[in-house]
Formats: sequence, C-alpha cells, structure tokens
Amino acid sequence: MSTPVRILLLDDHDLFRESLARLLEAEPEFSVVGQCATIAEALRLLSVTSVDIILLDYDLGEEFGTDLLRNLQACGSSVRVLIVTAGMRESVTHAALNAGVSGVIFKHSRPSQLKEAIQKVSKGEMWLDTAVMRSLITSSQPKSESTQNVRALSERQRQVLHSILDGLTNKEIASKLQVSETSVKATIQELFNKAGVRTRSQLVRIAIEKYSPDWLKLRD
Repeated sequence: MSTPVRILLLDDHDLFRESLARLLEAEPEFSVVGQCATIAEALRLLSVTSVDIILLDYDLGEEFGTDLLRNLQACGSSVRVLIVTAGMRESVTHAALNAGVSGVIFKHSRPSQLKEAIQKVSKGEMWLDTAVMRSLITSSQPKSESTQNVRALSERQRQVLHSILDGLTNKEIASKLQVSETSVKATIQELFNKAGVRTRSQLVRIAIEKYSPDWLKLRD
C-alpha cells in the first residue's frame, strides 16, 4: 500500500478546517498531519513535521496566503501548496502562480474534485479550477501583433498546454494524445523554452498573462 499524502491545513475558520480534516481523514490515501490558523503556526509545524501538501486559505484574517508562499520561496521549501479559497482577485491568483503555488480550487467545489486536486498536486502536477482559469483568461490583456507571431504554438504544443491546464500527468497526456511520454516531455520543454520558464506553474502564469488570446481557448 502506498504512503498516504501528508497534508497540513492552514485556514483561520475553525469549523471549515475541522470539517475538511474529517473529510480527508476518511480517505486512506490522505493523512492530515497538522491544522493551524496562522502562518507562524504553519511554519513552526513545517519545521518539525514532514508535509507533502499545504491546503491554504488565501484570506487568513490579518494575513494572506501569499505571505506564506513568499516564506516558502525564501527558504527553498519543496512542499506543494494548493489554495482552497472562497474567492480571489485575478491579480492575487497571478501573484500566487508567480510564487509557485501548485493549484487553486474553490471551497464550494465537490469533495471528489478536491480529492482529485490533492492527488494531482501530490504528483507534481497543476490544478486550476475551471472557473479560476476562465476568469484569468478573460482578464488577460491582449498582446502585440509582433509577440503573437514570435510565440505562436503548434497544434501539438497547444494540446499539451491545455492538458497541463486540465491537471493531467505526463502519462495521462501521452494516453490522451496517443503518443509516448518521451514525446510529451519534449513538447513540454518546447513550451518552457517558448515561454522562458522552468516550471509548470510558471508556464501556466505566462500562458494566461501574456499569450492567452492565441495559446488558450475558453472551454465549454
């Protein structure tokens, strides 16, 4: 049996946090190793507890989730962060992506969606709620004609990018497109080179902020 995903919950709403803990503890593939309401508490727990994923609320009363992301960046932490929020401004979502967040999902999402998001993020993949992605794309500014010509994607690159936005693993992308994982990895590297980035979260941010009119299409 595989080792459960170790989860730290950071949310200042006690009732929601405790309900979420009960939901996750009922699943054998998850283990809630800590709960806290403040960033200081979270950092203390991280210093003494092994954690795979932090489920992070953005609005922490007098603090913001992006403050934790900056702390994690500064200390070079490899822990993955999935923001579970009632809602965030597009500018905040951009900032979170830039700070290396692994995903954003709404608190009102179905439990099955949250579980899937945690599983994806635990494997190093991205998760963006469809409504979050649509909002980001809608708010993006069109780019210049010259940039469009320089940064155009091939059909395969576009397919792989959309699959990344859907939170698919390399293996799942390969199966969907009926190509090898090696081919998928090569295409992802091409996307990294075109976007000038090194990680999937950076790729998603750049794709949405700079190239969404050509690289992305709103999906039904």
